[in-house]
Amino acid sequence: MEIKWLEDFVTLAETSSFSRAAEIRNVTQPAFSRRIKQLETWIGAPLISRATLPAELTPAGRNFLPMAQDAIRMFYSVRETLRPPSAQGLVRFAALHTLTITFFPIWLRELQGDNRMFGTSFIADRGGIEANLAALTDGEADFFLTYAHHEVPFHLDRDKFSSVTIGSDRLIPVAAPELRLDRSPVPARGILDKVDTTKRTLPYLGYGYSSFFGVALGSIFSRRSPFRRQTVHESTISAGLKELALTGVGICWLPESLVEKDISSGGLVACSSDRSWMLDLEIRLYRSSEKSSGTTMEAIWQSSQALAAKRLGAS
Repeated sequence: MEIKWLEDFVTLAETSSFSRAAEIRNVTQPAFSRRIKQLETWIGAPLISRATLPAELTPAGRNFLPMAQDAIRMFYSVRETLRPPSAQGLVRFAALHTLTITFFPIWLRELQGDNRMFGTSFIADRGGIEANLAALTDGEADFFLTYAHHEVPFHLDRDKFSSVTIGSDRLIPVAAPELRLDRSPVPARGILDKVDTTKRTLPYLGYGYSSFFGVALGSIFSRRSPFRRQTVHESTISAGLKELALTGVGICWLPESLVEKDISSGGLVACSSDRSWMLDLEIRLYRSSEKSSGTTMEAIWQSSQALAAKRLGAS
């Protein structure tokens, strides 16, 4: 068994598409399919139902998914722990998956404009703020990059951690231009403003209840009239949910930074213009106050504060 087989399987579970998963994994679709088959042979049970579109996990696949995710995190965590810091020579970040795609590349470019060039690495996303934050206390990461909102509980000893707000984002409801509702295509633009959500059940792409966005959405739904929804797919990875939303299978709340290009191109549309359906988010950088920081880490921290103050002044 190879770890890349597990990574292939998790990517497929997130996208529900062999072609899209193969593209993300940077292999041909036939090669990707062979690797999934090799994993199933090794497990001794089918993990993917190939008779449905989009692809669905079998009961065995659903049971195996959290084990595969834990195994991947464990392997990479052990690797990072055992590698000598001098051999790595990298600034280590724990980060929520979406921010590694949307925010981090641009922020890093701005940051390196004020500092000497430095290498970076990501600790595998452990699936929640508390679990990722543990990477700081365990010495596996130098910084933690996360979303934050005052309605989402964040159990943090403020004497042990320092933070700076370095950006912002917004969680918005989106869907493909036509939503499959009652097996008929229905225009999705502004649908939350047109449909009585207390009576009409809408297909929903959700995050579950353990992830940051899952908890954040609970705060939106709790302050509105009952929102009738049927969960058609669930994942903690926003990028995977976005790919499903593009197929028209359901409504999904996604970070605006992740979908702005899709909205501009018409691949996705906003399901409401009502701000009460949206959630403003902060992007924060954390570091441990108890761990000693090297010159590079201190320079990154000081520059992050300076960039944040600059953005605040510009706004």
